[in-house]
Amino acid sequence: MEVSRIRALRGPNLWSRHTAIEAIVTCTADEQGLSPQHPTEQHLRRIFPEVGPFDAVRPGLAVSLAHALEKVTLGLQIQAGCPVSFSRTTPTEEPGVYQVVVEYSEETVGRKALELAEKLCNAAISGMGFDLEASIAHLHELDEDIRLGPSTAAIVDAALARGIPVRRLTDGSMVQFGWGAKQRRIQAAEVDTTSAIAESIAQDKALTKSLLHAAGVPVPLGKPASTLEQAWQIAQEVGLPVVVKPQDGNQGKGVSVNISDRTAFDKAYATALRYGVVMVEKFLPGHDYRLLVVGNKLVAASRREPPLVVGDGKHTVRQLVDLVNADPRRGDGHATSLTKIRFDDIAIGRLHEQDLQPESIPVKGRRVLLRNNANLSTGGTATDVTDDVHPEVASRAIEAAQMVGLDICGVDVVCESIQRPLEEQNGGIVEVNAAPGLRMHISPSYGKGRDVGKAVIEHMYASSDHGRVPVVAVTGTNGKTTTVRLIAHLMRTQGLRVGMTNTDGVYVNGRQTDLGDCSGPRSARNVLMHPEMDAAVFETARGGLLREGLAFDRCQVAVVTNLGTGDHLGLNYITTLEDLTVVKRVIVLNVEPDGMAVLNANDPAVAAMGRHCPGEVTYFALDPNQPVLATHRAQGKRVVYLDKGDIVAQKGQQTYRIPLSQVPLTRQGQIGFQTENVLAAVGAAWAVDMPWAVIAEGLSSFVSDIQGVPGRFNVFDYRGATLIADYGHNPDAIQALVQAVENMPAHKRMVVISGAGDRRDQDIRDQTHILGKAFDEVLLYQDACQRGREDGEVLGLLREGLQGAVRTTHIQDIQGEFNAIDVALSRLSPGDLCLILIDQVEEALAYITAKVKASH
Repeated sequence: MEVSRIRALRGPNLWSRHTAIEAIVTCTADEQGLSPQHPTEQHLRRIFPEVGPFDAVRPGLAVSLAHALEKVTLGLQIQAGCPVSFSRTTPTEEPGVYQVVVEYSEETVGRKALELAEKLCNAAISGMGFDLEASIAHLHELDEDIRLGPSTAAIVDAALARGIPVRRLTDGSMVQFGWGAKQRRIQAAEVDTTSAIAESIAQDKALTKSLLHAAGVPVPLGKPASTLEQAWQIAQEVGLPVVVKPQDGNQGKGVSVNISDRTAFDKAYATALRYGVVMVEKFLPGHDYRLLVVGNKLVAASRREPPLVVGDGKHTVRQLVDLVNADPRRGDGHATSLTKIRFDDIAIGRLHEQDLQPESIPVKGRRVLLRNNANLSTGGTATDVTDDVHPEVASRAIEAAQMVGLDICGVDVVCESIQRPLEEQNGGIVEVNAAPGLRMHISPSYGKGRDVGKAVIEHMYASSDHGRVPVVAVTGTNGKTTTVRLIAHLMRTQGLRVGMTNTDGVYVNGRQTDLGDCSGPRSARNVLMHPEMDAAVFETARGGLLREGLAFDRCQVAVVTNLGTGDHLGLNYITTLEDLTVVKRVIVLNVEPDGMAVLNANDPAVAAMGRHCPGEVTYFALDPNQPVLATHRAQGKRVVYLDKGDIVAQKGQQTYRIPLSQVPLTRQGQIGFQTENVLAAVGAAWAVDMPWAVIAEGLSSFVSDIQGVPGRFNVFDYRGATLIADYGHNPDAIQALVQAVENMPAHKRMVVISGAGDRRDQDIRDQTHILGKAFDEVLLYQDACQRGREDGEVLGLLREGLQGAVRTTHIQDIQGEFNAIDVALSRLSPGDLCLILIDQVEEALAYITAKVKASH
C-alpha cells in the first residue's frame, strides 16, 4: 500500500462540509480483496479490535486496504477523544487507486492519525506488532496540546452557535470572529477592545487597589515592599494575619495567605519574591469567590476551595492525593474541568504548617490543605454560586471592572457570605484579573455550569449581527472573471468597499494587493481578513476547491455561469461532466439558508444544481421562454432574461427593466456570452438587495476595456481594422468567441492562438477545429509555459485540429507570442478583424496597447 498526495481540506469541499484529510492510496491486487478470513484483516483486527469488521464498510462489495486505512484513521482519532465522525473511500478510474477522506478536528492530529494508521496497516500486512495504546495516547496528548483551551473554546462555540464565522489565527488562543469590516478578535478571554493600559493596571496589584479604593470599592489594606524588613513592617501596620503575593502575578503563583508568624512570613516573602516585587496586604477571613464580569454585567460566580484531601484513617497524604488525582475529570493542564493537585515543595510546606508529613495518615474526616490559594490551576475546586450573589456585591464587582477598564474581568472577592454586602462583613475585593480563566464557570466542580462564552459573544456582537459581510462566490467554465469584476463594480457603485479575487489578482477597496491567478481559497481568506472590506466577490476555481476546499463556511450568493467538458477534465480524477458538476456545485451546497444561487437555466448541468441549494434560486437565460426559466417564473420565483432589447428581472408581478443599449459590455446585445455574464451579475446584485437604480448605473459605467476586464473581449481599433484580445483557452470559450465575432462585420478574419499544455489532446484539437470554420487565417504560437508538454507538441495538436478546415486558407507557425502579434498586425488591412487569444495577459495587453497607440 502506498499513500501519496496528502491534502488538508480546510473548508467545505467535494466530500462534505467537514474539514478533512484527503490522500491518494494505491493498493496491490492482494490488498483489494480483504475479507474476514484474510490474514491481513484478521491481524489488523487483533491489533485494533475497536475498528470493527470491514465488510460493514461496503456490504456485498470487495473491501480494500484503503478502506481499512480510512477506518483506522478515523478510529484512532475517536479513541483519542477527537469529535470526528465522517470518512469515505472512493475508487478512481485507475485500478487499485483510491481517494481516502477522513474528517479531522485539528489538522496536525488528523495528519498524525493518518501516519499512524498507515504504520498500523503495514504492521498488519507484515504480521508485526504495533503499540496501539501508545499511539492513541500520543494522539490524545497532541490533541490536548493543540486544541483551544476551555476559555477560548467556550467563546468560539458560542460564536459558531450564533452562525458567526471563526478563524484561528495562531497556534495559541488568538481567534478572529467575523469577516472584513465586521471582524472582531479575542485572545483567550480577552477581547480586542480591551486596552493595554487596562491590562497593565490589572497586573499592578497596588495600582489596582488604589483605584478601587478611590472609587469606594472595599479592598484590603496593604502595599508593595522592596525588602523583607519593609514587608514585615507593612504586615505589622495592617495587622496580622496577612497575605503575601507578587505585585504582578497570575494563576495564584507565589501567593501565601493567612500568614500570622515571622517564620512563615519569611518563607512566604521568599516564595513571592521569585515572581517579582512583593505585595503585603491584610488577610480577609472568609471564603474565596471569583466573580466574572462581562461588559457591564455579572454573568457568573464561583466559590473556590484550595486543593485539599480528606483523611480516611487508612491512607497517607501522598496516597490520598494520588486517589484524588485519579479522578478522570482531573488533567495536567486546562483542557479538563479539574486540574491535578500538585504535590510539590509548596504542598509539603503547607503540610508542615499543619504538623503533617507526606507519609502521615490523617484521621478520618480531617481536611488537609495542600495550598493556601484556591486557584484551579493548582488543583483547587469551584462551586457555582451565581444565583446567590447579592446585588450590592455584583455592583461592586462591576465597578471594579469598569474602574480598571476591562471588558472581561475576573474579580476575586473574599468574604464570609456572597449573599450579603461586602461592607457589612469586612469583605473586600482582593484582585482584578484580565483574561480570566472561564473553566470554573463553564464546568464547575459542583453546581450548574454557565454559558459564559455566550455572554462574551453577546458583548461583542449585537443580537442581529452575525459578523458576516455579503460574500458572492462565482464558478463555472467560462465567464467567471468578467462576472466577478462586474458584480464587484456594481457593489462599488453602491458605495461599498469591495474585496475581489480572480485569475488576475486580489483587489481590496480599489487597490490591487496581489498578482497572478488568485482564484483559490488562500487569496479569499486573505480578503476575508481585511478590515476595509464591506462585501466580497470570489472567483472560485475548481483547482483550489479540490486542493483545500472553500475559504468560507457559507456564502450569501453562489453564481454558476456554465459548465463545459473541454476545460481541465482528466486532472485530479475529474474526468466527466458529472464529476465536474459535483465539484462546481460545492458553492451552491454551501449557500446560506436565506441566501441565493444564481444559475444558468440554459445549461442543464447548472440548472439541476438548483435542487441542492439550501436557499432560493434565481435562474437566468437569454431566452424568456427557456423551459426551466419559464417554469420558475410561473411559480413566482426570481428570473433574469432578455425581452425586446431589455434586461428583465422578474419575481411574480414585480418587474424591473434595463435597456441593453445602456450596457456597453454587451455591445447592444451582439456579444452573447457577455450578455449572459451581465444577466448573472444582475441576479447576484438583486440577491444582495442592491437598489435597481444603482444596478442600472453600474451596468452603464462598466466598460470592456483592459482596465475593467483585462483579457476578456478587449476591443481595439488598429488602422481601421478591429483587434479583439481575449484569454479564451478552452473549446467552449472559443465557440462563444466565434459566435460573438460573427456578429461583427469584417473583410478578412484572422486569429492568433496557442494552447495550454495541461488540457487533453482532444480539447486542444477542438479549439482549432472550431476556429477553422470561422477564420480565413490562423497564426499559431507556442505558450511561454508548456505545462508538461514537449516543445512543438501543442502546436502539432493545434494543426491536427485544422485538418480539413472548411474556411481557413492560411496557417502559419510563429515563434513567440509577441512575434505572432507583430505578424498579425502586419497582415491587417482596414475593415479586417483579428482575434488574438493571449497567453501572458498583462504583458500581451500592454504590448497591443503600445502598438495601437503608435499606429495613431
